[in-house]
Amino acid sequence: MSVSELYSQYTRVWIPDPDEVWRSAELTKDYKEGDKSLQLRLEDETVQEYPVDVQNNQLPFLRNPDILVGENDLTALSYLHEPAVLHNLKVRFLESNHIYTYCGIVLVAINPYDQLPIYGQDVIYAYSGQNMGDMDPHIFAVAEEAYKQMARDEKNQSIIVSGESGAGKTVSAKYAMRYFTTVSGSASDTNIEEKVLASSPIMEAIGNAKTTRNDNSSRFGKYIQIGFDKRYRIIGANMRTYLLEKSRVVFQADDERNYHIFYQLCAAASLPEFKELALTCAEDFFYTSQGGNTVIEGVDDAEDFEKTRQAFTLVGVRESHQISIFKIIASILHLGNVEIEAERDGESCRVSPEDEHLSDFCRLLGVEHSQMEHWLCHRKLVTTSETYVKTMSLQQVVNARDALAKHIYAQLFHWIVEHVNKALHTSLKQHSFIGVLDIYGFETFEVNSFEQFCINYANEKLQQQFNSHVFKLEQEEYMKEQIPWTLIDFYDNQPCIDLIEAKLGILDLLDEECKVPRGTDQNWTQKLYDRHSGSQHFQKPRMSNKAFIVIHFADKVEYLSDGFLEKNRDTVYEEQINILKASKFPLVADLFHDGKDSAPATTASSKINIRPSRRPMKASNKEHKKTVGYQFRSSLHLLMETLNATTPHYVRCIKPNDEKLPFHFNSKRAVQQLRACGVLETIRISAAGYPSRWSYHDFFNRYRVLVKKKDLANADKKAICRSVLESLIKDPDKFQFGRTKIFFRAGQVAYLEKLRADKFRAATIMIQKTVRGWLQKQKYRRLKGATLTLQRHCRGHLARRLAKHLRRTRAAVVLQKQYRMQRARRAYQRVRRAAVVIQAFARGMFVRRIYHQVLREHKATVIQKHVRGWMARRRFQRLRGAAIVIQCGFRRLKAKQALKALRIEARSAEHLKRLNVGMENKIVQLQRKIDDQNKEVKTLSEQLSAITSAHAMEVEKLKKEVACYQQSQDEDRGPQLQEEVESLRTELQRAHSERKVLEDTHTREKDELKKRVADLEQENALLKDEKEQLNNQILCQSKDEFAQNSVKENLMMKKELEEERSRYQNLVKEYSRLEQRYDNLRDEMTILKQTPGHRRNPSNQSSLESDSNYPSISTSEVGDTEDTLQQVEEIGLEKAAMDMTVFLKLQKRVRELEQERKKLQVQLEKKEQQDGKGVPAEQPSNDSDLDQDADLAYNSLKRQELESENKKLKNELNELRKAVADQASEHSPAAAGTPDSYSLLLNQLRLANEELEVRKEEVLILRTQIVSADQRRLAGKGSEPNINARTSWPNSEKHVDQEDAIEAYHGVCQTNRLLEAQLQAQSREHEEEVDNLKAQLEALKEEMDRQQQTFCQTLLLSPEAQVEFGIQQEMSQLTNENLDLKELVEKLEKNERKLKKQLKIYMKKVQDLEAAQALAQSERKRHELNRQVTVQRKEKDFQGMLEYHKEDEALLIRNLVTELKPQTLAGAVPCLPAYILYMCIRHADYVNDDLKVHALLTSTINGIKKVLKKHNEDFEMTSFWLSNTCRLLHCLKQYSGDEGFMTQNTAKQNEHCLKNFDLTEYRQVLSDLSIQIYQQLIKIAEGLLQPMIVSAMLENESIQGLSGVKPTGYRKRTSSMPEGDNSYCLEAIIRQMNSFHTVMCDQGLDPEIILQVFRQLFYMINAVTLNNLLLRKDVCSWSTGMQLRYNISQLEEWLRGRNLHQSGAVETMEPLIQAAQLLQLKKKSPEDAEAICSLCTALSTQQIVKILNLYTPLNEFEERVTVAFIRTIQAQLQDRNDPQQLLLDFKHMFPVLFPFNPSSLTMDSIHIPACLNLEFLNEV
Repeated sequence: MSVSELYSQYTRVWIPDPDEVWRSAELTKDYKEGDKSLQLRLEDETVQEYPVDVQNNQLPFLRNPDILVGENDLTALSYLHEPAVLHNLKVRFLESNHIYTYCGIVLVAINPYDQLPIYGQDVIYAYSGQNMGDMDPHIFAVAEEAYKQMARDEKNQSIIVSGESGAGKTVSAKYAMRYFTTVSGSASDTNIEEKVLASSPIMEAIGNAKTTRNDNSSRFGKYIQIGFDKRYRIIGANMRTYLLEKSRVVFQADDERNYHIFYQLCAAASLPEFKELALTCAEDFFYTSQGGNTVIEGVDDAEDFEKTRQAFTLVGVRESHQISIFKIIASILHLGNVEIEAERDGESCRVSPEDEHLSDFCRLLGVEHSQMEHWLCHRKLVTTSETYVKTMSLQQVVNARDALAKHIYAQLFHWIVEHVNKALHTSLKQHSFIGVLDIYGFETFEVNSFEQFCINYANEKLQQQFNSHVFKLEQEEYMKEQIPWTLIDFYDNQPCIDLIEAKLGILDLLDEECKVPRGTDQNWTQKLYDRHSGSQHFQKPRMSNKAFIVIHFADKVEYLSDGFLEKNRDTVYEEQINILKASKFPLVADLFHDGKDSAPATTASSKINIRPSRRPMKASNKEHKKTVGYQFRSSLHLLMETLNATTPHYVRCIKPNDEKLPFHFNSKRAVQQLRACGVLETIRISAAGYPSRWSYHDFFNRYRVLVKKKDLANADKKAICRSVLESLIKDPDKFQFGRTKIFFRAGQVAYLEKLRADKFRAATIMIQKTVRGWLQKQKYRRLKGATLTLQRHCRGHLARRLAKHLRRTRAAVVLQKQYRMQRARRAYQRVRRAAVVIQAFARGMFVRRIYHQVLREHKATVIQKHVRGWMARRRFQRLRGAAIVIQCGFRRLKAKQALKALRIEARSAEHLKRLNVGMENKIVQLQRKIDDQNKEVKTLSEQLSAITSAHAMEVEKLKKEVACYQQSQDEDRGPQLQEEVESLRTELQRAHSERKVLEDTHTREKDELKKRVADLEQENALLKDEKEQLNNQILCQSKDEFAQNSVKENLMMKKELEEERSRYQNLVKEYSRLEQRYDNLRDEMTILKQTPGHRRNPSNQSSLESDSNYPSISTSEVGDTEDTLQQVEEIGLEKAAMDMTVFLKLQKRVRELEQERKKLQVQLEKKEQQDGKGVPAEQPSNDSDLDQDADLAYNSLKRQELESENKKLKNELNELRKAVADQASEHSPAAAGTPDSYSLLLNQLRLANEELEVRKEEVLILRTQIVSADQRRLAGKGSEPNINARTSWPNSEKHVDQEDAIEAYHGVCQTNRLLEAQLQAQSREHEEEVDNLKAQLEALKEEMDRQQQTFCQTLLLSPEAQVEFGIQQEMSQLTNENLDLKELVEKLEKNERKLKKQLKIYMKKVQDLEAAQALAQSERKRHELNRQVTVQRKEKDFQGMLEYHKEDEALLIRNLVTELKPQTLAGAVPCLPAYILYMCIRHADYVNDDLKVHALLTSTINGIKKVLKKHNEDFEMTSFWLSNTCRLLHCLKQYSGDEGFMTQNTAKQNEHCLKNFDLTEYRQVLSDLSIQIYQQLIKIAEGLLQPMIVSAMLENESIQGLSGVKPTGYRKRTSSMPEGDNSYCLEAIIRQMNSFHTVMCDQGLDPEIILQVFRQLFYMINAVTLNNLLLRKDVCSWSTGMQLRYNISQLEEWLRGRNLHQSGAVETMEPLIQAAQLLQLKKKSPEDAEAICSLCTALSTQQIVKILNLYTPLNEFEERVTVAFIRTIQAQLQDRNDPQQLLLDFKHMFPVLFPFNPSSLTMDSIHIPACLNLEFLNEV
């Protein structure tokens, strides 16, 4: 491929730029060889002519195609050079916010200066177990790669993190360590992983400081080795430190700070424990205020100090040592504030004795004030003959003081590191380790000193190791693929290293100059000039004689030699050290003593021996012979030996800008660091060989468009690829065919992409030509059709217009005709109406005249009628008034007589009336009423006779008056009649006037009332309407509020129920995990301890196992000695004692008391109903005609009813007494906690007693009344009835049996005495029980107080003392438990001996009885043959019970549980073992053997657990026992006798219910066991499905040919890729789920549980797929979205085919469905953004933005998602309240429900197959 082909028109290139380093441009004209310039167009459309170096043929760098931009791996770029690398990093960082990028084996990490949600636990688990190239670049991927290689290759690993200050090295190293601690866990209970993480805040506090480039810059290098055991779990760690920047203790540049610990201590100076430090704010101390600003924005030093103290405590630093450390740090601050005064001569100086800071310094360190004051200003000179004490100048004293401060801090730093290493040290054998190196990167400043020289020297060594490792990996790759190896020239910096460390090198000359007495920095510099002036890596500056230049691999650095000798010597005067050695504080003295032992080595492994992390401390006079340079060189050599013995992994941290702005990229600074950290060297090495590598399959899929049709017929893809490449690329050196890959030189992939694009472009042009021709034809046809349509419509319009005219003409004629007709008709109608009106008025006038005449006549008749009636009424009223007056007088007389008689009667019957309040009054009233009626009859008869006589007299009188009137009629008739007529007329007129007035008044009032009524009605109607409206509104509001509240409450209740169920099942899961851990620990202890001894069970075991494995046994419940003894023998004394938990006792007792309360409540209701039905109040008949026989029958019935009531009360009281006795017999500690049942019982007894008292009074009253009535009947026979006779009982004349009443009375009295005695006994028992419970409560309180005091005392002790004290407490507790158990065993042994004697006696009796029965039966057999046959047939009737002997229980469990294979029961009844176990339990219940029930259930549960533990990866076995456990649980519910579970039972099934035992507790245990089995089932299924999910859902092509492979170069960055093809297709997942479904259905698992299983599995598929989609850039494309939607539809179809669509599995896939739709949606306009926001409701904002950032076009015809579009999405979604978690928790487990599912089978219909070997079971 020629240059002219590459540099053609529209080709894009990179040109240098002073501001942006590199700038993109496009060729506007083809380049021809020999041209001196290129015609370019920049991105801002400006045209530029770029000169070309013709001689060297140096053309600008070519730019990669856009489809390659944003690659995860820089080596996957086709053109590998500096601008391509820089642009790729910039695009990923700014547009996609990706801070990690691979560069071969190097991870490039750019500091975002922002918090990103990519370091959570979910992300750690997502990267765990993944290959390095499969996921997006991440620090976790590098850590996982190191961890996997350590496990696979059994070789130690190292992660080398380097970069500038502020680039994020410490954070990256911290996250790597966090990954190891999370993934591997700890091998012991020492929480070593927490201690490893806790060392970070300690080292940051004492070794990090604020610089101008970083607020938390590490001022030392460290190498942390994390040790692992053979199972690759963390067992310990060790830390080495390198080159602490001691000068920062005494000097800080502007805007920098000292180490964080100084400022943290000053921030906490106000705490009471730090008062003695005499500290104030940091601004008051010289060593902390030189930088100016002592505060870091956003950092709380006091809070960080608290974290530091907690970390110290966690790593085991005692509180006393912490205080000593803080004293030493405070003393350094006081030392810096010591004021030194110069003397007049200038050669000496002094310190004031009153200097407070010096006093505080000496006090805090425990040294002599006078000695320190003297030796601060003097020094000792030792010669061969004499010793001199010499004064020092002011500058010398200041230097000596600063040197002392630096030395103290350095020694303290090393002591802390050593102590941290001790805390992280382990006694277990280390199998391998992973080292994390956090070391400073290459540094160059305006002024570079000794520290920068050492740092750059270390980076030179690391770069050399890095180059050789990269070269080695490239060579291995070529050899693996059988590619001819050609030597690649790479940069070797060995000459530069020799310049520094070789003999007579820079460090060697520096050490020699330090030994010279008068050595100076200038003399040393001159020696460098003389010695190394000819070296290619050494230069002398032109303008300076105090500096030198070293040409490092990254850049040239000029070092200023001032201070080199002093820093290399690190001189501290011996006299000051001796004073500190004599400190009275042990810690201070230990820091400076000779012969101090080095830290124990904790990095020993089977492969390499690593030396201690610290140099040994030697005597002060020998210590300074080893210079700082020599020590650093030695430690660096040790580090390189360690790294060379491990497999390194590289992390290069890049600082994007110096202003610490989030997501701001400075290209200049980035290029400097890329050059310095070796990334570009990696690129250069890769580009020198074959950087682009493709598998044959991917190459064929991508470039098959370039293959000719005849070549596609070949089935060998390798041959097709060879022919295509040989025809396209003529130069055979540009590519190589490997064993599995094709290797390309740089730029060849871009060339192939260009050919592919040209092919597509030609095909596109052909398609466009054809489509455009078709479009033009379609356009012509449309125009022709439109023309014909227009013509047709025009002609139709003209025809319609003519027809319209004709219709209008005809319509006008019709309208005229109709109008004329209407006008004539209206005139006729007018004349006719007038005639009719005239006739109507005339006829009305005549009719009205006749009507008025008739009306007047009628009114006259009415007046006459009313006058006559009024006169008759007046006469009647006079007569009636006279009669009433007579009657009133007579009745008053009779009433007085009756009142007198009643008073006499009241005085005589007063006592009787008090006794017979109810019945007597009614009888008296009836008798009195009869007497009154008799009197009234007599009175009426007398009145009738008087009226008759008066009437006769009146008739006679009238007759006389009539005769007189007839005589005088003729004389006075005329005048009298006239007078009467006149008077009548006057009265009539007056009546008329009054009537008129009344009518007017009435009319007026009526009108007013009508008006008022109308107004009121109107107002009432308005009020009613308003009321209706308000009612409707209130009703609607109440309905809406009620509906909303009910919906909310339902949702809240459902949510709370789900959360509670989830928490409970998580506890069950945690319990099973702890139980497994306990079993493992117990096995280990059994192996370790050969001799028997006391072993304490864990607290969780005793509290949880009792709830799930064994029934509770306590000494308070050893009522049945035989049962308890057998139970103890079965489960062992240890577990019996272990099982005595308060929780289970209380739970059981609460349930019992609740049942008792319900029973008593039912009894009380029955009692109240009976009382309500009691004796009704006697109501004497109001009928006065009742005879005495009826009264006598009534009284007899009343007495009998009272007697029956007394008998019922006796029976009820006997039942209550029995219930009281039953309750009193149950001695349980929990009884005092529930006094409600007892108080309720007392109330019932009290009410019964009162009822008896009432009945007793009624009997006494009846008895006295009967006796008195009998006496009165005998004494008053034949006499007149008086008051007493009237008030006596009507039935007293009949015979009454008094003995019955007396007997009833005595029975009631006896019953009362019995009840009182029982009540007193029950009260005494209750009081005794309350006293016992109070005593127990007091004992428990004392025990709790004692434990609290012990706990408080323990907290005050040191950790070692706490451990010893805890061991003592455990030993004492175990001793007490053993004593209690021993007492229990002795009691049980006594009972055993007693019961054995009784058993022998009973056995003898039974044998005698059986012998007699056998003899009698044999006699019967000889005589009654038919009867014998009948007996045998009845014995064969199976009752659904199975009997077994106690010694066969282990065999039953072995054959039915532990050794049973699910295949054995193929074709049998599903869940057959559960039915068999229930039938055995039912027989034990039938014979009332509770011990047998408990033993069988306990053995069954333990056997199931044992089977599941053994087959913890067998899905079929786990499903089998889940179905059987659930079925056994359902059977215990279905046949429990609880009506709620028996609604669907048949009559036959109800006969199979349990009779004697309530197994509610075991139902709960089985429910918990079912949850554990379900969780194990899900874990097994997920383990089988999870390896298939990513490959089947994301990588496999379900739709063939849909996805084109993106040109990634196929550079896998991991050597842990397994050989072979592990890809899966969707059919594999469906087959696996078919297998799951078939197994669960065949084994009879409940359908509801099957639905929940697949809901959980589909959630896991959704979570794993979506997490991988969010972490993989290569699968975020349109074609992947299409593949996903197809795969999801296939899964949905599978669910519908299996009738599982109601499980909710599809709803769990909703996030994945929306993610697939998001990949396929258009992503350009704001409307697209709104559509995405409305569609993706199940995805969080972070997930949506992440997918959009990851979206990758597969070819050049697609467009990337713009940053502006993503910002629009974020703006629209900012109001969402989404969780901060990016990934889904694929380990989340929905809470499982076990709905009750009764069986339709009856127990007697189940057949036991012979294959189970259960012949010892007998059918009952």
